[in-house]
Amino acid sequence: MSIEDLSLEEVERRIQIVEDNLRELMEQAAAFSGAADEERNANRIADQQEKLDALMARRAELLEQA
Repeated sequence: MSIEDLSLEEVERRIQIVEDNLRELMEQAAAFSGAADEERNANRIADQQEKLDALMARRAELLEQA
């Protein structure tokens, strides 16, 4: 299912999940050390942030339509 097909309720649910994922990744990044771990966590955080940005944009679109 494409992000454009999601309802406001589903977008809100996914935003919550991604925000939780980001919090967990930030905690992991603070706990781990080493270049490989840092790079892997940085990539995961960037991926989750990208998803969050897209979901937030979609939520804004849905709220404008309401």
